Amino acid sequence: MALARSLSKRVLMPVERWRVHKFGGSSVADAACMERVARILESDSQPRLGAVLSACRGVTDALLNLVSAAERQEDTLGTRIAELQARHDTIAKELLSEPARAAYAGKLAEDCRDILSILQTVQMIRAASQAARDLVSGYGEIWSTRLFAEYLRSRGRRPGEVIWVDAREVVCVEWGPLGPAVQWDVSRANAARIAPKEPATLIITGFIARDPKGLQTTLGRNGSDFSGSIFGALLDAAEIHIWTDVDGVLSADPRLVPDAKVIDSLSYNEAMELAYFGAKVIHPQTMAPAVSKNIPIWIRNTFAPDKAGTLICEKPTSLLAVKGITCIDRVALVNLEGAGMIGVPGTAHRLFGALRDHGISVILISQGSSEHSICFAIPEAEATRAETVVRQAFDRELREGQIQSVDVDVGCSILAVVGDGMAGAHGVAAKVFGSLGAAAVSVRAIAQGASERNISVVIDGKQASRALRAVHSSFYLSPHTVSIGLIGPGLVGGVLLDQLASQIPRLSRELKLDLRVRGIMRSKQMHLANGEVPLERWRETFKGAGDAADLTKFAHHVHADHLPHAIIIDCSSSSEVAERYPAWLASGIHIVTPNKKANSADLEFYARIHDARRQGSAHYLYEATVGAGLPIIQTLRDLRETGDEIHRIEGILSGTLAYLFNVWDGSEPFSSVVRAAKAKGYTEPDPRDDLSGMDFARKVIILGREMGLRLELGDVQLEGLVPPALASCSSQEFLDRLHEFDGPMAERLKAARSRDRVLRYVGSLDAATGKATVGLVELERSHTFANINLTDNVVRFITQRYNQNPLVVQGPGAGPEVTAGGVFADLLRVCAYLGAKL
Repeated sequence: MALARSLSKRVLMPVERWRVHKFGGSSVADAACMERVARILESDSQPRLGAVLSACRGVTDALLNLVSAAERQEDTLGTRIAELQARHDTIAKELLSEPARAAYAGKLAEDCRDILSILQTVQMIRAASQAARDLVSGYGEIWSTRLFAEYLRSRGRRPGEVIWVDAREVVCVEWGPLGPAVQWDVSRANAARIAPKEPATLIITGFIARDPKGLQTTLGRNGSDFSGSIFGALLDAAEIHIWTDVDGVLSADPRLVPDAKVIDSLSYNEAMELAYFGAKVIHPQTMAPAVSKNIPIWIRNTFAPDKAGTLICEKPTSLLAVKGITCIDRVALVNLEGAGMIGVPGTAHRLFGALRDHGISVILISQGSSEHSICFAIPEAEATRAETVVRQAFDRELREGQIQSVDVDVGCSILAVVGDGMAGAHGVAAKVFGSLGAAAVSVRAIAQGASERNISVVIDGKQASRALRAVHSSFYLSPHTVSIGLIGPGLVGGVLLDQLASQIPRLSRELKLDLRVRGIMRSKQMHLANGEVPLERWRETFKGAGDAADLTKFAHHVHADHLPHAIIIDCSSSSEVAERYPAWLASGIHIVTPNKKANSADLEFYARIHDARRQGSAHYLYEATVGAGLPIIQTLRDLRETGDEIHRIEGILSGTLAYLFNVWDGSEPFSSVVRAAKAKGYTEPDPRDDLSGMDFARKVIILGREMGLRLELGDVQLEGLVPPALASCSSQEFLDRLHEFDGPMAERLKAARSRDRVLRYVGSLDAATGKATVGLVELERSHTFANINLTDNVVRFITQRYNQNPLVVQGPGAGPEVTAGGVFADLLRVCAYLGAKL
């Protein structure tokens, strides 16, 4: 009965499956790294583990370089082998007891003597066979695993025996056109002999194997990953963990997209697609053994083992429709075009057959339904040869004019968007192409398979970083990133930077909007930040900036290739800066400004600005040019765009002039009111800038052009308040002598009062006559403009809809805070136009 119960327990006891870990060269680079790997294995509660190790970082390359050096008959072979020997001996001294180190060092020295013997033979004949290369390059894994197995054994913390496994005694492969093919029957039989039934830890050499003749060979580049997958299949492992130096598979290259995210899970197909298009994922061929047995693969970080990593399996649970965006650079696009191709069967067969016969690999194919052309992408290094092959294959058709051209464009990149969740999902392609359009990236060719797992586009290689970042942002795998350059950090610009500093964290947290101020410039000085300006201390940073102002360099820095969107905020009043707007807009830089100079310049320049905006698909917003933060221009646009007809616009568009005529009641001279206003900071340093009415007139021109009137600044009937005799003197002399002209102003006020009216400085636009006026007018005391706060701006819109009761916009129309707020609002509008969900 006792025996029966024992047998019953043995039969019912579940057999623990193996778990295979694979550690790359960076994971076993030195003694500290090997200690970290040991802790990872010891923390795994699985009693049966396989650990496949690469050579220590750089060793395989060093061994292959030795073979090349021998072919060149260099005389440094002995020294270089001694360096490799010393490196491994140093690691052994740190990790092993002296007896164990001495035993390891003896085998290491023997191996080094064997390598030197092989290299001396190569040196004599000046050529190395593939067998010699395989033999020499495979020593790195032997050295690392022997050392680590002894070290792990000495720690005594793993259940069962620690067994060193030479993969050459297990894995049999035969090289063919597609690379090494595993001979599974032989390999399974070998694995069955070495795999114990009881708990054990197998330390396995990666990269190396034997061929059917018993000769040593390798599994090629990424061979150790392949070894991990092979042993996972041979041991029927429950899981395979690939340990590397990143946290998992990333949604994009972090060197180009700093905000790239770790993808939680991928299907095998998604991982293969991403790997094919250059992502840092386990190689498709490497995955094949695991895929065939449906073994989940984890990609994890040796240096951050607590992080979850990425799971690659048959049916991932990730909710992300798009798993990653990646690029292949240095691509050439070949286009075969001709009317003679239409409806002719076999053209594609001839084309791609010729390329196949010459060993040229095609990355992407795109053909229109008209069959008028076929274009395909190939590695750029093959461009010249491919053109020759295609021209030879279609020589007769080219001579007879049936095919018009064979064009080759180099310097291209392929951007691929990958995700199983894209199949059947609406709007994915729209997001891809919309984000590329918003980033001013032109698409040369498009390809998408019937599985809808991949959308690939060919673009100019110079725009690859920008395209990658823009598309990545559009799928919310990273925040929408906007590169910002601010010109004019004075009153308004300085306040705006302070407002940005207080709001950027909230915008990033709540709206995934990443606003990066990367440059600040004033008339003679600028600061360009490699990353972004620390806004909490921008004044100190800018004060220490030593770069001379350079508008071209500034714009180039802000419009960086690796960032998808660029905005220049012009808070200056400079005509020189405004003159740059057309070039900036045409290049795709968006502009936000309170600077009135551009929109009130001559009509020809005004038209150039808007032509450039359309050409560059750029946004140009200038709400703060009129009324600071008041929604005057937006209101005017809304009225027109919804079909209303604007009859007339009237307004007080100067806070200074509003204040002067609100407080001047005749009890003191007008000149005294002006001096008091200047003392309170309500005027410009030279009050004539306000009293001339020129700034007011510019605002009227801007509104008139928004109405559709073709007005030049000289068309405005302007009544200035600066006496001609004081127009050219100094500011102080103007203030000192202004009292000489108080008489005429007093008469104007007296005449208005005699009719129970008030004086106000008003601008008006009449759509019927095209007339624009700015000047001092008399108004009824009940008029809207006669009853405003001291420094308010106010605008009345008389339209077809708002005829009997005009639409009025009123509020503070001056001051750094409200003006900066208006500019900030325009900045956020641009971000919304670019796809940010505000």
